[in-house]
Amino acid sequence: MSKQATGTAEKFDASAKPRVDRPEPRFRVADYAVLLKPRVMSLVVFTAFVGLFLAPGTLDIWTATIAILCISIGAGASGAINMWYDRDIDLHMLRTKNRPLPAGRLNPKEALIFGATLSIGSVVIMGYLVNSAAAGLLALTIFYYVFIYTVWLKRRTPQNIVIGGASGALPPVIGWAAVTGDVGLGAIALFAIIFLWTPPHSWALALFRKGDYEAAGVPMMPVVAGIRETKRQMLIYTALLIPVTFAPVLIGMSGALYGIAAVLLGAGFARHAWRVWKDPVEIEGGHAAKPMFLYSILYLFAVFLGLLADRLLFIPVF
Repeated sequence: MSKQATGTAEKFDASAKPRVDRPEPRFRVADYAVLLKPRVMSLVVFTAFVGLFLAPGTLDIWTATIAILCISIGAGASGAINMWYDRDIDLHMLRTKNRPLPAGRLNPKEALIFGATLSIGSVVIMGYLVNSAAAGLLALTIFYYVFIYTVWLKRRTPQNIVIGGASGALPPVIGWAAVTGDVGLGAIALFAIIFLWTPPHSWALALFRKGDYEAAGVPMMPVVAGIRETKRQMLIYTALLIPVTFAPVLIGMSGALYGIAAVLLGAGFARHAWRVWKDPVEIEGGHAAKPMFLYSILYLFAVFLGLLADRLLFIPVF
C-alpha cells in the first residue's frame, strides 16, 4: 500500500466519526438486518446448500435445516463485525455511507455485541446439533473473514480479496462436512471454483468504484497497481477459473448437464473479461466493468444451480 493511501486511512481512523442520531424504533429491526449483509448472505447460503446436497451420504431434514441456518447466521454475524470494524472507511464511500453504523442509526457497541453473539451461537449450535467438523469449519470461516481479511488484509494489500477470498469459498465445504464429517475431493472442487471466481468478481466492482476506494484509502488493485494491471490480473484469474469449473465432471461428481452449463457460462464469463480488457476507457473502469460484475454474480449462482440440477437429472459423461 502506498504511503499516501496509508496516511489517508490513518487520517480517517482518527477523524472520521459517524453521525450518532438515534433511530426511530421501527427502523431498528431493518438496520440490524442490514448488518447481516443479506445480499451477500443469500449467495453464501445457496452455495452451502449445494455443498450439502452434493455430499455423499444422507442427512435428515431437521439436521440439514439446522446446518444451513447456522451457516447463514455465521455468515451474517461476520458481516456485522466487518461493518463494525469498517465503519470509519464506510463513511467515505458512496455505496456504504448510508449503512446503519456510518449513518449513526445504530451504536457501534451494539453491532459488535450482535455480531459476536451470533458468531459464537452459530458455532456452538452447529457443534451440538450437527457435528464438530462442520462447527470447526464455520468457526474458521468467521475467524478468517473477521481477523485475516477485515482486520489484517483489507487495509494493507491489494491482494486482500485474493487471500481473503478463502472465507467466501468455505460455505459449500461446511455444507459438505455437515453430511460427511470431513472434507472430500468434491468439497475442494467447490472451494476452488469460488476462490478463483472471487478476484475477477471483486476487481470488476473495484474498477467502477475506484473513486470510492481511493477516497477511503483502501488499497484495492486498481488504486495501487492501476486499471491496466487490474484488467490483466482479471484475465489471468478468468483463465484459471474456467478449467477448474470442469473439476466436478472430471472427478465424477457431476455429469453432462453440468458440463454443458459450465461451457456456456464460462464462455460468457470469458467474453466479459475480454471486453473489460479491451475497453479503451481507463477512467473508473470504463463501460465494461459493471456489466462484468453483475454477470459474475449471476455466473456463480448459475454454476451452482447447474451442479444442483445435474445431481437431480444426472447424465453420465463417460
